[in-house]
Amino acid sequence: MSSNLISKYNVPGPRYTSYPTVPYWDDNTFSASAWENSLKRSFQENREISLYIHLPFCESLCTFCGCNKRITKKHSVETPYIESVLREWDLYLEMLGEKPIIREVHLGGGTPTFFAPENLKFLLNMLFRKAERDCNTELSFEGHPNNTTKEHLKVLSDLGFRRVSYGVQDYSEKVQKAIHRIQPFKNVKNATEQARETGFTSVGHDIIFGLPFQTKEDIIDTIEKTKQLMPDRIAFYSYAHVPWIKGNGQRGFKDSDLPGADEKREMYETGKKMLEEAGYIEIGMDHFALKTDSLYKAVEDKTLHRNFMGYTTSSSASMIGLGVSAISDSWYGFAQNEKSVETYQELIAEGIIPVFRGHILNEEDLVIRKHILKLMCRLETSWVAPEDYFEELPEVLIKLREMEADGLVSFSEKGLTIPEKGRPFVRNICMAFDLRMQAQKPNTQLFSMTV
Repeated sequence: MSSNLISKYNVPGPRYTSYPTVPYWDDNTFSASAWENSLKRSFQENREISLYIHLPFCESLCTFCGCNKRITKKHSVETPYIESVLREWDLYLEMLGEKPIIREVHLGGGTPTFFAPENLKFLLNMLFRKAERDCNTELSFEGHPNNTTKEHLKVLSDLGFRRVSYGVQDYSEKVQKAIHRIQPFKNVKNATEQARETGFTSVGHDIIFGLPFQTKEDIIDTIEKTKQLMPDRIAFYSYAHVPWIKGNGQRGFKDSDLPGADEKREMYETGKKMLEEAGYIEIGMDHFALKTDSLYKAVEDKTLHRNFMGYTTSSSASMIGLGVSAISDSWYGFAQNEKSVETYQELIAEGIIPVFRGHILNEEDLVIRKHILKLMCRLETSWVAPEDYFEELPEVLIKLREMEADGLVSFSEKGLTIPEKGRPFVRNICMAFDLRMQAQKPNTQLFSMTV
């Protein structure tokens, strides 16, 4: 890839797990009642939902992490937190008035396996008791290779979980020390093999490039070790350096310890080539899967979806997020829960759904959201149908002409596609459609760099 293109397009930009993105939500149009009405609207159209459960506790701080988490070694926090999550679920069920059909469940964190196996079992059994699901429901969780035990895997497998994603990041001892995430290859190997032995059919590894002190040789070593285990899918993504966000753990190293943009891109291109030679297919942005994995099948069937959980095989319009800081999505609106564990639990105890901010999408938002979703999932979009058109579309297309000249997009009469050369710049292409960001140019950096 040309270093000129990298320097030209390597700017701060969203990862587009939503549109509008969180910094551009309009709180003036949002209220708890407006959010509830948007969810009821979606639920009346289709009772199918995805369920995201945020389990925020970790025993130690990883300094690459930008997620909302609570560092503690006190496992007495487990039971009261589970009780709050179950009460929140009850509040949503009371509001919806009918049993939902669960199409997808994902346990995220934090560290979900911070929780004892028996506590996870209790939480999930109580959740499932009040909803419908079948053999097509996809259940998954994020696992830490150091503390995901065989008991965790057995309990979750018995409940129907078949997918786990392990955070690998990098196998270099120097990098692991810098990000405070020490986990030797043998731990990942053991966790991967135990998952397969326990009945998990999709094991994923998360690998990050652009970490402090990381080199191309580290990426080569990490991918070589990964190929020994052949996980079913791989998230191979750029480290998002956002130290200005309150509460994240990105400290303990300097900006000068991070590889530059050209180095990062060489890491990605090197890793991508190695993965493709091993039989992995690149999917959307920063993801790879074997042809036997459901993520690849979703691409083939054109059912790949993207939301706050990232890429998913479920295209449920509604996603309910339970737990502190969890984000919900009704398709017509977004809502985020309180970020403080204490405030979250206090509101739940008062019988209040604990959302504190959100956004209700207008008609223009909905049209643009569909375009960005298609670009992120299919690397193409079109405006053949009248409902795909919006007033500023001609101006958007003018903005994309320079990218066309650089070979990053290709136009047809009523649509555009992103060729292989443009894939690394998909975030930049989506930014051309992002009218809310263009209308409110930020004075400070809000997002990680795109390349």
